[in-house]
Amino acid sequence: MLNRFYGAFDTERFSGKSDAGDFRTPFQIDRDRVLHTPAFRRLQNKTQVFWSGEYDFYRTRLTHSLEVAQIGRSICHWLISLGDPLAEDFFVDPDLVEAACLSHDLGHPPFGHAGERTLNHLMSGYGGFEGNAQTLRLLTETIFSSRRTGMDPTRAFLDAVLKYKSLWTERKSAAGKPPEHHFIYDFQNRYLEWAMGDNDFPAELPPGDTRDSFKSIECQIMDWADDTAYSLNDLSDSVRAGFLRIERIEAWAEKHGVDCGEGSPVGDLIKAIRKRNVDPFVGKRIGRYIKATTLATDVNFLSGSSNRYRYRLVVDPAVKEESKIFKKLAFEVVFLSPQLKQLEHKGNHLLHSLWSVLEKRYVTDGSIDGQDFQLLPDDTSAEIAAAPTDEVKARLVCDFLAGMTDGYAARMYKRLFAADFGSISDLVG
Repeated sequence: MLNRFYGAFDTERFSGKSDAGDFRTPFQIDRDRVLHTPAFRRLQNKTQVFWSGEYDFYRTRLTHSLEVAQIGRSICHWLISLGDPLAEDFFVDPDLVEAACLSHDLGHPPFGHAGERTLNHLMSGYGGFEGNAQTLRLLTETIFSSRRTGMDPTRAFLDAVLKYKSLWTERKSAAGKPPEHHFIYDFQNRYLEWAMGDNDFPAELPPGDTRDSFKSIECQIMDWADDTAYSLNDLSDSVRAGFLRIERIEAWAEKHGVDCGEGSPVGDLIKAIRKRNVDPFVGKRIGRYIKATTLATDVNFLSGSSNRYRYRLVVDPAVKEESKIFKKLAFEVVFLSPQLKQLEHKGNHLLHSLWSVLEKRYVTDGSIDGQDFQLLPDDTSAEIAAAPTDEVKARLVCDFLAGMTDGYAARMYKRLFAADFGSISDLVG
């Protein structure tokens, strides 16, 4: 069925190539290309909350991405069911939103956000590292291509994953120091300009949080689906792991003046833990978060070019506040716990150690103690050797580290630094 919500501006691919002759829609092609990439499969062994491999039932970046995609599709169907302004031939495409949701964590490195912070610190002299910027790099330059042309995304799909629209140097200039997060790499400006249809941002949208809040409707849906999964599904894992116990929750609520009485969000969670039905509690809450969304019209510098900017997602303030409470609870009780911080430190140590060796061998010195140890695969080493500047070389080393799974990073660390680890059978990686 023809969907009048999108036009040629939205479905244009970065290369300008046509999808004519394919039985799928352009957005189904985008989704399918993501699903069949090694980068997507690697998410099965990348940390979501707890290190992957600890127990089979803990969520990884892969299962989290699948859950976000389901929530994103459900939001689209919910919005269609509400009717006006949407209709059977005028709707936010669930396949497009699914593609964005499946892709939203592709660029995340091993060891979760701790790994992201570590790589950003290590790359501070070379333009920084950011998980969302790395996702953009994968989609436009590295997936499916040895020629650095990426998967050739449509404009609507690329824009749907552009949560942040400020360059690293813009953030650095504004803050007077390298930014901690929420940026894209300087060399990605051409993709940003293309996604915006070569329309300059108005003066009232300066670099930073103001510009970053300017998102397409699909990006907004993806963002809320991610918040929903993060604030609810991660609670389930934390309860199963024994981090979120009733006494800890009550102590946290008392310290912060948060209501945990009957009928309150935290009170409902405590009740679910007592009855050992946390998963049903989470499931019902997800449904509530989906139904908390509606559309409102918007007027901005792109609303005349695309319906993707003509509408914005409105989330019930009470539900949004509840989500904030659950995220704050998980962050302060679980993510800041000594147990997880110790694991984060371990991940930080592993990445630091690997970077120090690889930077010395491939970026700054070109050798280690005068020896040309071949530490990286042949194609990666050749690409780094051909890179024109140290900044490009460092970016390629960073690509390699960011693409690692938790397990691969740990094994490579052991091969390089543990005297009693390594055998011929381990050479396959």
